[in-house]
Amino acid sequence: MSEMGIDQVLAQMRAISSMAQGAGAPADPAEQAARSDFAGLLQDSVGKVNEAQQTSSKLAAAFEAEDPNIDLAEVMVAMQKSSLAFQAMTTVRNKLVSAYQEIMSMPV
Repeated sequence: MSEMGIDQVLAQMRAISSMAQGAGAPADPAEQAARSDFAGLLQDSVGKVNEAQQTSSKLAAAFEAEDPNIDLAEVMVAMQKSSLAFQAMTTVRNKLVSAYQEIMSMPV
């Protein structure tokens, strides 16, 4: 993860932490718009997981075809990244389904 990516994640974690402590909604309109587009964020995440899986498949195919520019370590790292991304996406999906079922079972 790049330095800028880490800083963004830390900023988001701090904002969520302050919201959980009762600081209220974010004051920045751009941040409010980013938080309201959950569907777009989820779609982007699924696209990135798909891209990681396709990349690892292409690298594996190139390695199997004995491409001299591809080494085994690069293929294994790409495969592990795609596997981890898929597991994380599956966990998020399971949590969302569980939350949806819990909300739907609440009496109105």
